[in-house]
Amino acid sequence: MHVRITYVNFRSDEEAHGTCSTEVLRRRDKREKIRTAVKSPPKPSAIRTSGPSPLNLPTMSVLPPVRRDRVIAQLPQPFTKEAALHTKNEFHSRVKTACQEHKTGTVGFKISKVIVVGDLAVGKTCLINRFCKDTFDKNYKATIGVDFEVERFEVLGVPFSLQLWDTAGQERFKCIASTYYRGAQGSERSFWLHDAMKENDPSSVLLFLVGTKKDLISPAQYSQVEQDAVRLAEEMKAEYWAVSALSGENVREFFFRVASLSFETNVLAELEKSGSRRVGDVVRIHSNTSNVYATSKKKQSNCCK
Repeated sequence: MHVRITYVNFRSDEEAHGTCSTEVLRRRDKREKIRTAVKSPPKPSAIRTSGPSPLNLPTMSVLPPVRRDRVIAQLPQPFTKEAALHTKNEFHSRVKTACQEHKTGTVGFKISKVIVVGDLAVGKTCLINRFCKDTFDKNYKATIGVDFEVERFEVLGVPFSLQLWDTAGQERFKCIASTYYRGAQGSERSFWLHDAMKENDPSSVLLFLVGTKKDLISPAQYSQVEQDAVRLAEEMKAEYWAVSALSGENVREFFFRVASLSFETNVLAELEKSGSRRVGDVVRIHSNTSNVYATSKKKQSNCCK
């Protein structure tokens, strides 16, 4: 996996005059860390295999192991069935069968891309940090350009990875963030969706409308806000969730739902790809029967009769 890190170097007036603020020093330290990571990337850790290696070379661990709290055995339910991508209680039967028979193809090696877009200071970074690091920082720090985290799951016994992209909400970083929209399978809008959808096929994207900072609204106001949000989600054909990064309410359930639906979509696509043709089958071009596949039979020769 090749990772491209893009950063923008802004020289402020304080730096030019030699009086650096704490924020300027923080950003300078971050740039130095990025430069160090690019110049001297960490060496991958080696793992021991059961079989001997002919060249006595260690096998490299490409992906980190799955944490115990990232195991998904049942399909997580939507926040509300009034605005959900689907309301099934279980995974698709074909998906469960494929997982049981270990016929999920390359799904376990793929990384699904999830981008989080939204206006400035709506809580995108706090949402990701609460799930990935279980932390909440009350001191607001604007995202510079883009940042990302990789989370590993185990869904129905199959490893699955999500790449969570945290995009900057400031207008000056819009041109940078838009370059990372392509290839996204999941998109979350925290109360710039148009630009993200232009880079992808809308039919291949799972769209979520996320209402953040649920802890700041009173119960009396929340009822009306939720009705408006559900109506908007239905218009957008998105699934609605209300979360709180401060308290952690619904954050874990939301990301588990994103991972599960992304996994299900990937497995179904893999089955469709691998099952479109069967070895030894011939397609009938002109046939009145509903079965368009028929196994070809060798014609017997008359010379031996």
